[in-house]
Amino acid sequence: MKVTINGKEYEARQGQTVLQAARDNGVYIPSLCYHPKTGPAGKCRVCIVEIEGARGLQTSCTVPVKEGMIINTESENVRKAQRLVVDLLLSSGRHDCLACEQNGACELQDAAYRLGIERPTFTLAPKEQTDNSAEFVFREHAKCIQCGRCIAGCNATVVNEVLDFGFRGHDTKVICDDDVPMGSSTCVQCGECVQLCPTGAIVDKLPRGKARTWQLEKVETVCPYCGVGCRQELHVDRAANRIVRISGVEDSPVNEGMLCVKGRYAFDFVQSPERLTAPLIR
Repeated sequence: MKVTINGKEYEARQGQTVLQAARDNGVYIPSLCYHPKTGPAGKCRVCIVEIEGARGLQTSCTVPVKEGMIINTESENVRKAQRLVVDLLLSSGRHDCLACEQNGACELQDAAYRLGIERPTFTLAPKEQTDNSAEFVFREHAKCIQCGRCIAGCNATVVNEVLDFGFRGHDTKVICDDDVPMGSSTCVQCGECVQLCPTGAIVDKLPRGKARTWQLEKVETVCPYCGVGCRQELHVDRAANRIVRISGVEDSPVNEGMLCVKGRYAFDFVQSPERLTAPLIR
């Protein structure tokens, strides 16, 4: 089918949302709560667009495309609304990009850059709370934008059912089980929440402070452990000759970006001084 986005005609497929059709055709629409694995959410309101004939601004991640639909992603009304939403998200947390592990790979940072936001307009008290109790995952509530992607992934994708929203209003936060530290919860440390988080609220614990995202070369391989054949992406620091972190390959038909705790975090043997590098002869 044909749709018009910002005055240009593009091809779209039946069943696609406006956001999916735009991305397939290289048109940037900022979004934070949508992920292909977790599906439409309509929570963050960053992906709003104007659709001819529709009342008010529409969330592009939830509206299906129709033949002849006319969409505007760059009008002043759209930009003003997007800037306000992103501004409020930046103002309500502690997004210190200089020290953040996700600097250069943060979707909130990308949205702020594209919308021309240099610093937050408002000053709101962030939640000064971190969770360092887990073996492989570090959480910082002040960087959470409550998009719900980690919860959707934990409950519906890997079905571990550990994460959920707790409390109300400004006190709302992502909790483990009945609000216990992650290290004391039923979390199996698969790291799916880390892979889905659009900010630096949930990050891998082991690589913290070891390398910037743009310094790492991505090398695709297959997990060496079981016979499933999950595809991995090694984030390699060539200068130090070491693997810094591992993530799952999202478009893999085998694992769709999901990995177990061994596949994501058990790579220390590669750099181990006890690793065999030559045949042993008696």
